[in-house]
Amino acid sequence: MPHILISAAHKSSGKTTVSIGLAAALAGQGLSVQTFKKGPDYIDPMWLGWATGTPCRNLDYYTMSSQEILATFSGHAHGADFSLIEGNKGLYDGLDLEGGNSNAALATLLGAPVILVIDARGMTRGIAPLILGYQAFDPAINIAGVILNKVGGPRHERKLRAIIEHYTNLPVLGAVHRDEQLEIAERHLGLTPSNETPEADAKISTIASLIAAQVDLEAIKNIAATAVDLTAPALPRPSPGKTDVTIGIARDSAFGFYYPGDLEALEDAGARLVSIDMIKDESLPEIDGLFIGGGFPETRMAELEANTAMREAVAGAIESGLPTYAECGGLMYLARSLTWNGETRAMAGVIAGDVIMHKTPQGRGYVRLRETGNGPWSLVDAGGRPGEIPAHEFHYSSIENLEGDPNFAYEVLRGHGFDGKHDGLVYRNLLASYAHLRDVGANRWAARFINFVRSCKKPSANNIKNQEQS
Repeated sequence: MPHILISAAHKSSGKTTVSIGLAAALAGQGLSVQTFKKGPDYIDPMWLGWATGTPCRNLDYYTMSSQEILATFSGHAHGADFSLIEGNKGLYDGLDLEGGNSNAALATLLGAPVILVIDARGMTRGIAPLILGYQAFDPAINIAGVILNKVGGPRHERKLRAIIEHYTNLPVLGAVHRDEQLEIAERHLGLTPSNETPEADAKISTIASLIAAQVDLEAIKNIAATAVDLTAPALPRPSPGKTDVTIGIARDSAFGFYYPGDLEALEDAGARLVSIDMIKDESLPEIDGLFIGGGFPETRMAELEANTAMREAVAGAIESGLPTYAECGGLMYLARSLTWNGETRAMAGVIAGDVIMHKTPQGRGYVRLRETGNGPWSLVDAGGRPGEIPAHEFHYSSIENLEGDPNFAYEVLRGHGFDGKHDGLVYRNLLASYAHLRDVGANRWAARFINFVRSCKKPSANNIKNQEQS
């Protein structure tokens, strides 16, 4: 069960690019490569999954228990030739003082050797105390080697290698020189998603070639082979039941933020998933429910506005009672208008409010929600009381000029949501929130949603006829 964890000394060291390149290069050798991403994230996993042809899986201490993380990792890593976990932020960064949810804690839980990616810009002798400090801070962490990133040239590389060899006992597994070809365009929430990049395949191929030429892949594989062979059982998926509802999923260059496990959970609950292109399709297919996930509708707002037929179809279906769930970008699409960079475009108009994009985040990070009981498919605890939900949000937008007396499904205990107090707007059979949910042990939302869709489903003409005859 070979696996490694790619971490860094600090955020923005280039570990995502290195991880994409390593995953793609190893997959190019004919290995089956399974990738994982620590924390809540859509964009990095999209690139990692694209690089290997296998969906990347998120491992998140906030929404998952340690046992659930262990089982999820074990279940997907077993059967793969190589597993790569990309950390978030720095190796020891985390929410709590003791580092119980840090990348280092995840490496310990999964028995993963750590490869440290170091942004070497402007560094020479100072790289030695940095490495020594990371080793000494927690000697139990198996830092197995370093990859130097953003190296200035051959002379700079030689100096760094000599210093590291002289002062430390860590091998230099690679030295990646600064190169514009390694850069993936970024914007307000990080890398541009791969579903928005027509040349994603070519970009990944270029990154893989450059990384393979500058990193010792054989040494990486040898280190991964020293990882602990985990035997924790995978969390069982329920036996497939009857597929009796059809759910439309908005999947295009505007909407693409979906966790693979959530889509699988919808299927496990009895749903057939049908993709919908909100930019190109002019009508909704025959569906019993609709899920519009997150994304960047602001970057496609002209095309979304131009597709009047789809906007009217969505609005009409929701007004007629179509069960719909919308997260963040989906919420923005359902609003009356969307304004970004001084330009305003009409959206679906289901929500009587206007979305405004800001230059700074309005909500970013982990959230905790308490159900109000007003949601169409609320979570309740074992005692029948409104449940609490761990989730996350990433949005630069706010919704303003909200009309009427809005009904909300959630009270915000941590985070921002709509206004720091509320999230989860309820309108007819629509639930639209800034929070992103995950179908995990603490919140099995997919089955609740499908059960709600099922309860709203109108019987077909054939079923009515059969019932009348009986």
